Formats: sequence, structure tokens, C-alpha cells
Amino acid sequence: MQPEARTNRTAVTEFILLGLVETENLQPMVFVLFLFAYLVTVGGNLSILTAILVEPKLHTPMYFFLGNLSVLDIGCITVTVPAMLGRLLSHKRTIPYAACLSQLFFFHLLAGIDCFLLTAMAYDRFLAICRPLTYSTRMSQTVQRILVAVSWACAITNALTHTIALTTLNFCGPNEVNHFYCDLPQLFQLSCSSTQLNELLLFGMSFIMAGTLVVLTIISYIHVAAAVLQIRSVEGRKKAFSTCGSHLTVVCLFYGTGMFNYMRLGSEKASDKDKGVGVFNTVINPMLNPLIYSLRNPDVQGALWRVLVGRQSLT
Repeated sequence: MQPEARTNRTAVTEFILLGLVETENLQPMVFVLFLFAYLVTVGGNLSILTAILVEPKLHTPMYFFLGNLSVLDIGCITVTVPAMLGRLLSHKRTIPYAACLSQLFFFHLLAGIDCFLLTAMAYDRFLAICRPLTYSTRMSQTVQRILVAVSWACAITNALTHTIALTTLNFCGPNEVNHFYCDLPQLFQLSCSSTQLNELLLFGMSFIMAGTLVVLTIISYIHVAAAVLQIRSVEGRKKAFSTCGSHLTVVCLFYGTGMFNYMRLGSEKASDKDKGVGVFNTVINPMLNPLIYSLRNPDVQGALWRVLVGRQSLT
């Protein structure tokens, strides 16, 4: 009976992404909203990159990491949203198995680098505020590049591990993914083989990565808060809290949604909550980061204004 059962199993070669809404009347509105969000995100992050590149005052470690974060935000939204917009236009909801795995790999790669960069930025603020005399040597260009390289290496390892582990699962039954992009929790539900080890791997690696990095970030900011409270100047204290507050806001949004999505044991049925978290991870966070971090920063605003005025004078 076992050989016969095996012959009855048909390997899934493509998945059907159900998307955010199944009502056809709402799809044009979803298309317009997400196209607008994509253009705003890419435009905002490119503006930050332009300001950092052209303004010498912004050639500091903090803005070096912010520039990298902007590139990641553009990549993160580009991995998911354009493909979704294309499916809405063509009314074709299928995605090949290989394309699904590629999307999953690049999404987890970019999100993983994001995790490590946010911790590197917390370490940068710790050195700048708590160790100002040795800041230039401890956060030299070599150290910055090493931190970014380590972030890439760890994120590639994490993303590759989950992608390879997913290829060991059999998909032979329903192929409808209740989401607008391919992600691990939703694909686990479609497997006709046991996903227990994959779920433990996802939970364990998320716990190690997120747990370790969150603890390091919190430790950094405990020291920062203690140092800032000792600053006598009200203006200096306000500026330090403003910079650190922006970073903490991004950290809370990023890790809050990530933990909800990945640190769950057991194959829970996919719901609209997962789609909402997915929108937050892939669209809202990358769109808000330029506003939270840099566009309200006087140095960045001044650099952007000079770029725009310079272009107008040339024309």
C-alpha cells in the first residue's frame, strides 16, 4: 500500500497566492495603495541615500548604517510588492515553486541583515555617547565594514538554512497560500510531510537571533540612558534622546512584528492577522523608517534642501 500511496502523490510545481483580498472589487484599491506605498518607500529611502552621499557632514558611522538600512528597506519591499502588483494586474495568482523559494530566501536574507544592522546602530550610539573619547578608533571605517560584512554572513547563513530545510518537505496536496508572498509559516501548513523539525528550527533560530540581538540592544540603551541623564545641557539631552528614541521606535516595530510571525510553535491556521503582520514587515516598516529616522533630522533635511536647490539652479 505504501508504494501505491507514493504514486498517488503529485509533487506541487507551483503555488497559488490568495493575496490580501479575494473580492475583485477591492483589488484596484489595493493595487493603488500598494503602488503608492512602494513609490513613497523607494523615493524616501533614495532621498536618504542621496543626502548621505552628497553631504560631507553626514559621512559618519551613524549615517553609514542608516544608508545601508535604506538599501535594505528598498530591497525588502521590492522582493514582495512588485510581484504582488503584477499578479493584481494580470489576475494570475500562481507562483512557481522555485520562484517561491527565491522570494522566501531573499526576504529572510534582507530581514536578517536588518536585525544585525539595528544592533550595530545601537552599539554605535553606545560608543558615541558613553565612550566619546575612543569613538573614532572603536568605530573606524574598518570596524563599520566588518560589522556590515558579519551582518551579511550571519543573515545569509540563516536564510540559506531555512530555504534548504524547506526543500526537504514534500508538497503534494493543496497549493493555496493564504498570503500575498511566500513565507515559512504559511508553507509549513501545505506540506504533506512532518514540519516539526522545520518549526523548531525556525523558532530556535529566531529565538537565538532576535533574543541575543534584542538583549545587546537593550544593554546598549541602558548605558546610553544613564549617560544621557548625566548631561547638564537640556539641548544636548534632548538631541540624544531624539536620536535614540527614533532608533528604539524602529527596533520595537521590527522585532514586535517579527516575533509574532516566527516565534510560534505548531502549525496555526493562517489568518488575516498574518497578512496584517506581513504588510507591516514588508511595506509599513520600510516606508516609515525614513520618516522616523532621518527626514525629521535637521542635518538630513538641510542636505536634501541643498540637493533640490542645486538641481533647480542647474536647470
